[in-house]
Order: sequence, then C-alpha cells, then structure tokens
Amino acid sequence: MHNDVILRLAADNVEMGDVDRLVNIYWALSSVLVQQVPGDVIEAGCNEGRTSVLLQQVINHFAPDRSLHLYDSFEGLPEPSEHDTFLHRGALAVTVDDLRRTFEQWHLPLPQTHQGWFDQTMPDQLPDRICFGYLDADYYESTLVSLEHIYPRMSPDAILVIDDYCDLTRNPHAFSGFAGPKRACDEFFADKPEEISVLVGVKDLAFGYFRKGR
Repeated sequence: MHNDVILRLAADNVEMGDVDRLVNIYWALSSVLVQQVPGDVIEAGCNEGRTSVLLQQVINHFAPDRSLHLYDSFEGLPEPSEHDTFLHRGALAVTVDDLRRTFEQWHLPLPQTHQGWFDQTMPDQLPDRICFGYLDADYYESTLVSLEHIYPRMSPDAILVIDDYCDLTRNPHAFSGFAGPKRACDEFFADKPEEISVLVGVKDLAFGYFRKGR
C-alpha cells in the first residue's frame, strides 16, 4: 500500500490529523494486520472520519476480511469532569452525514457506525475480539469508560493507540490541553501488566500506545 494518502488526509485535517499522527496509526494498524492478530478494528471518537478513512484503506490492503467499527456521540464532547479543562460540552460536534460525506469523497462505503455516548454503546456494541483500536476520547471519563470495555476484548498482541496521552517528561513538545486521558490511562493501568509507551513526532504529537499481553 502506498501511504501517500497520509499527505492528502493531513492536508484536509490540519488541526486534528497531521502526518505524525497518521504515520503512527498506519504503522500500528498495519503491523497487527500483517502479524494476523485476530479481531476487528475500532475507532472511538471518529469525528468527520478522516482518520477512519486511513484505517479503512489499511484494512482493505492488508486484511479486507476485517471490519471497522466507529464510535462517536455525534453530539460533540460530553460534560467535562474536574480533570478536563479544555473545551466544553458539545464542542467538536459533527453529524453522521458529515462522516458519510467523508467516506463518499474517498469512494469508500461507510463502516459500521455506533452513535451514542461510549457508556451506552460500548458495553454491547464492541466486536467480540479487537486487533487494533484508536482511542480519541478527549476527556477523562470517556477515556476510562472506553478502556474498561475495550481492554478485555483485545486479542493477545493487539494494539491500542491513545490520543492526548501527554507525557511531558518523555515528549516535552506534546500538546497538553487534554489532561484527562493520561490521568485515566495511568489509573486504569496501575494494576495491569501492560505499560503505556509514548510515541513522538516532529510536532506536538501526544500519543501513547500499548500492546496487549499474552
């Protein structure tokens, strides 16, 4: 697969999907598909779906038998907790039609789309097995709820990439506006065998990831 599509997607989505982000996602997803890790692919917090388009194209190239599942409230951000200080309820809202138009522009069918807050959709609408996930939940509670439901369904060697995991010690240039996701991750993994690793880029990438243990 030629990954020049990354440049086109980044140009369309400068604020939320630059080359650093897309290259790391491309690497992580393609690696688990090539390794034939069992399960489907999920994205939690898909917005207008430009990152989703990359996920679908990688799936089509490496493992067209896998399904992509997208989760979003399509009402914007939820009510912030005390750990969330950036933006407000309803910010970043898009519609399912916005998502559909993005996929139509790329001549791709709309993936399986799950509309609603994560605590409503994830308990019974996640795939039984997950090989890869991209979690872009922005806020503390949304990240914690997602981890609680996604983690048990991840296959051994599956990867979850977590947006807004800002570790300024390891990556001083990381965007630090969303403090909630890192706090949620640190709490969730306090008693887990896995550890969040930091991914870096040339700009302000704030990404963490882990590979599920066996």
